Amino acid sequence: MDNKSSIPPAYVGFGMLTDVAILVVEQLPEHNTGALIKDVSDFVFDDAAIIACILRQWDVSAGMIGTAVGDDTRGRNLAQRLKDWGVQGEVRYSPDIKTPLEVDISDETGARTYFWQRDEHVLATLDTADLSLLDGAQMMYVDWYDGDHIVRAMDEANRLNVPVFLNMEHAHTDLALLERYAGRAFICQAVTDAAQKDESDPLDVARKLIQQGVETAIITLASEGSLVVSEEEAIRVYAPKMVAVDGCGAGATFSAGFIYGHLQGWDLEESVRFATAAASLKVTRAGLKMFPFDEIKALAAKVEIERLAIPASN
Repeated sequence: MDNKSSIPPAYVGFGMLTDVAILVVEQLPEHNTGALIKDVSDFVFDDAAIIACILRQWDVSAGMIGTAVGDDTRGRNLAQRLKDWGVQGEVRYSPDIKTPLEVDISDETGARTYFWQRDEHVLATLDTADLSLLDGAQMMYVDWYDGDHIVRAMDEANRLNVPVFLNMEHAHTDLALLERYAGRAFICQAVTDAAQKDESDPLDVARKLIQQGVETAIITLASEGSLVVSEEEAIRVYAPKMVAVDGCGAGATFSAGFIYGHLQGWDLEESVRFATAAASLKVTRAGLKMFPFDEIKALAAKVEIERLAIPASN
């Protein structure tokens, strides 16, 4: 299925296409027992596709260059959902693939437990994806966990002068990956919380990313907020306290909010305020339907920030 438009999308996501079921429970059950499901929703994952669908809710043109999906019910439903959201791009079907499924279980602590399929045979279909959607785009998003399949797309985006937003998560601890991926990125988002396997100093991580040539380093700190650093400024952002219902997609919502600000030409502070507010509101209800724009902006204005000294380079 090809969702075409004569106008290039402002945002292009590149990565895995996965069918997902999001289940919301009060708490995870003990082993070999059960729990009541409070809510269930379907969406399109991974993060590149989530961001595309979120940006469409804010009237931003968005496209998706993804893996092939199976010529099956899940694959066709996934393609239809992207079309319904108005996401541009070709969804390719393959009789040799079963459309991947992810099951996410969100509990009221804000935590997310997930079960996902990441078949290398499916990921390899990124290597034959048509990259022409990038021509004229203003931002491309990739995830490090799609491996070297992202390199071709990053290089093409660099050639076309399309800024690359890289989700690096905890992989910044691997120096080889840091050099290979971050060196191709314009904006890089990383994590330091223990749940994501790392508790490095956020300023140190930001400095490492900037040294690789990243223009803007975003270090997310789960419920503690985030740190955003460029060569000119460093901003510590404190997330407002919210009652968590469903944390699934919070990180992608933050990325989408920051990308939205960048596309609007906002400065670093306004962009990260909006991103923080959007992600904070998202966790207060199940699913990935965004709150009204004015409500996000109102909360963004109240987000607490602190300006820090620029981390010194070695």
